[in-house]
Amino acid sequence: MTDQLTSGPLPHWPGAPVTLGTGEVFVRSAPAQAEGAEPAVFVHGLGGSSRNWTDLMGELSRPGPVPAEAVLASEAVLASEAIDLPGFGYSPRPADGDYTVDAHAAAVIALIDAGGRWPVHLIGNSLGGAVCVRAAARRPDLVRTLTLISPALPDLRPRLGPLRVGLAGVPGVGGWLLGKVLAFPAERRTAATIEDLYADPSRIHPERFRDEVAEVNRRDTLDYQAEAFTKSTRSIVTEYLRFGSRTLWRDAARIPAPTLAIFGSHDHLVSPVMAARAARGFRSASAVVLPQTGHVAMMERPATVARLIREFLALAQSPVPPGYTAVPGSADNGPGHLESLTQVL
Repeated sequence: MTDQLTSGPLPHWPGAPVTLGTGEVFVRSAPAQAEGAEPAVFVHGLGGSSRNWTDLMGELSRPGPVPAEAVLASEAVLASEAIDLPGFGYSPRPADGDYTVDAHAAAVIALIDAGGRWPVHLIGNSLGGAVCVRAAARRPDLVRTLTLISPALPDLRPRLGPLRVGLAGVPGVGGWLLGKVLAFPAERRTAATIEDLYADPSRIHPERFRDEVAEVNRRDTLDYQAEAFTKSTRSIVTEYLRFGSRTLWRDAARIPAPTLAIFGSHDHLVSPVMAARAARGFRSASAVVLPQTGHVAMMERPATVARLIREFLALAQSPVPPGYTAVPGSADNGPGHLESLTQVL
């Protein structure tokens, strides 16, 4: 199994608008190629869309290697849905203009609830990781397992990448900065984004690059693009600075679902050292650092991430999976959790 595309890229999964109690969102679906597949919902990061999950959804839609510990082979195959958060991808701006993590989480909860097939395997990247944490804490009954890829969980240590992104959320500054960025050609902006998100930009297929440029050009025609980006950025900054019982880390400690956190060793936006805190911050969690990987592991190394998720789903079926260490609980995280901090080659 390889992460490098040897032929043309997989076409993006078809989608359609879905009307929820929170408003309209666009959802892409990848039907499972096996009987009894369990439902999964994918949530993208800041500036991304449901298209970010194309390759991973493809990997998980068909049977793959199943670890010996697996009890149900069907858990190796998922029936996947990927949401465009309000204001991103093909989803329109929210009617109330609310781009907070709370509002995004409400949209994810409404989608899962409306689907009628839950609990689901909930999977999020970056901002989507924060949204999934908030959603899983609010409605634990809807979430069977939680997988977070470079989640945007509060980390106040100064780093150039997050500080640069955070400026986009500053009132009066974010709009000006974004205007400067939008003045550059779409090809240049796309290349710069890939440089920021990938450890090895050569992993993206030329056809996929052209596809992304076309999407950037399409987004440029929307009059709410700047609003969605700056207000969602501001919401993440607010979550990073929040104190008390409503922080994302407090939410994490309340989540009963088994959790897998995947980080990239060369991530410019989320530090891989956060893996240790993630492994301890959830009630039942494991954390993995992928070497030579950036911020979007599901796009850069989809086959590897699919294998990790399959192994995680199999291991999550036993109280203390083989190779994991039971760690005594604390006042914050309950009776204990599972910790595994490894590097996958």
